[in-house]
Amino acid sequence: MSIRPVKRLVAAKPTVEGAGVHLRRAFGFGNTADFDPFLLLDDFRNDVPEDYLAGFPWHPHRGIETITYVLAGTVEHGDSMGNHGEIASGDVQWMTAGSGIIHQEMPKGDHAGRMHGFQLWANLPASLKMTAPRYQEVKAPEIPEIKDDDGTHVRVVCGNFWGKTGPVDGIAAEPIYLDVSVPPGRRKTLPVGTTRHAFAYVFAGSGKFCNASEPLAVPTESVGWLDTAPPTAADNRSLVLFDRGDEVAVQAGDEGIRFLLVSGKPLEEPVAWYGPIVMNTQEQLQQAFKDLEKGTFLKGAKGQK
Repeated sequence: MSIRPVKRLVAAKPTVEGAGVHLRRAFGFGNTADFDPFLLLDDFRNDVPEDYLAGFPWHPHRGIETITYVLAGTVEHGDSMGNHGEIASGDVQWMTAGSGIIHQEMPKGDHAGRMHGFQLWANLPASLKMTAPRYQEVKAPEIPEIKDDDGTHVRVVCGNFWGKTGPVDGIAAEPIYLDVSVPPGRRKTLPVGTTRHAFAYVFAGSGKFCNASEPLAVPTESVGWLDTAPPTAADNRSLVLFDRGDEVAVQAGDEGIRFLLVSGKPLEEPVAWYGPIVMNTQEQLQQAFKDLEKGTFLKGAKGQK
């Protein structure tokens, strides 16, 4: 077994999106080849209602899937297919925009004013860019939870892990999306398919990934011994991008560590991206915005909002 070395460790950057939502962006809107098939990860945890209540009013998407995972508070949503509802703590909304959808997401917070959650964007392959839009809403009790003998706890949102299968299905990139908690001081290895791109996003506690404890793990062939110094600890709002290998190793800190562990099969296709629309060519991108102007953006869905 080969432990994946840490390729990059960065802090999520503050930004403002929607109608004035203050959030942290872990990655996105740059060269995302290392994250392929994923495009963007936003951490919208916020305890100040005036910094998130303006929300994300009606806006279009084409060519991608958006995955919203709520930890605290609620998000009211609606779309041009007639779907509407609310997702709350522990719930997931997986929206396949395909050929085009117009939707809105309005965070409401909980009784203490907290609005905590994440939104991940996954690319669609060229063959599915113009597929019919689809929507999956998963309530917290439907998400399998696994507790290992050492106290490690994993929620399986999507994909197969430790014999459990997440409730979200039919996703092009066959992603595995996990919410992992490792108790204080524990060292844990977690399997990740060799051909996948993988990253972790830490959102509670801290820990060290890869060569975290002596003796140093044997590196994969592509990494020399000089490159295997233990990385600095990854703490709250840290993004960890992994290199090749078939396991991720983490040493939890004194308070334990909780992180998203996400992996997927790279599409290795060209990306033409502007705002909420992601296609393969500039011509396709221009056509999408022409469709918006002409009112022909929605292909067979219910009326445009």
